[in-house]
Amino acid sequence: MSRLSLSEIQREVITQGIVGEISGSTLWRWLSADALRPWRHRSWIFPRDPQFAEKAGRILDLYERRWNGRPLRASEFVLCADEKTSIQARCRKHSSLAPSPARPMRVEHEYHRAGAWTYLAAWDVHRAKLFGRCETKNGIGPVDRLVAEVMDQPPYRSARRVFWIMDNGSAHRGQKAADRLRSQWPSVVLVHTPLHASWLNQIEIYFSIVQRKVLIPNDFSSLAEVEERLLAFQHHYEQIAVPFHWTFTRRDLAALLARLSNHALAHVA
Repeated sequence: MSRLSLSEIQREVITQGIVGEISGSTLWRWLSADALRPWRHRSWIFPRDPQFAEKAGRILDLYERRWNGRPLRASEFVLCADEKTSIQARCRKHSSLAPSPARPMRVEHEYHRAGAWTYLAAWDVHRAKLFGRCETKNGIGPVDRLVAEVMDQPPYRSARRVFWIMDNGSAHRGQKAADRLRSQWPSVVLVHTPLHASWLNQIEIYFSIVQRKVLIPNDFSSLAEVEERLLAFQHHYEQIAVPFHWTFTRRDLAALLARLSNHALAHVA
């Protein structure tokens, strides 16, 4: 039934003799009020990282300005960074029509691609400072250039430690990446999120804002216009930004993992 339209369900229940006659509105009202709603779904994934609790806990501590049980000093900073890849410049076949009274903006469905950017950005969690750049591709070079852009300016240049929270992408994965960054900037401490836990990285909140406010609808005349729009919005957002109100704590993490553990045990039983 989750694959049937309302009219198909209506026809099916009459054919099977469940009811003699029923209107579409009545059927919709019944389905909407019922405890089972087969047309809805939620995706899920269990933590796959054996060190999930440890890695996630370190990040949650940093958001509360703690590291290894001790408060961070004023000269220590926390940044979240990642790449938003394959941001295309879609040039529409016909120019978009601006909105008018009682008519939304109209965007041509057909387009040709004028290339794509990888947008790399870093967010200072406690100072609400934003850094970003567009690169033609992802990789070690672009990541290091973003880190250099931050680390070569105050207050990070003279900081005691600068914690960089990143995921496990190929350009910043594992101890090798941590050693590479630290060899160039001794104060850098690379902190990896657990596998499949991008929701722990606050830069993803900013990327979701960029997606809604900058990239939808994707209607650009050139790749240069995409870059101009991204960087202009970045500058605008930084002027009004405040730290994100992060509420998920170690206590919430422990409760979540306990629920998942109980769920797994129940299935085994």
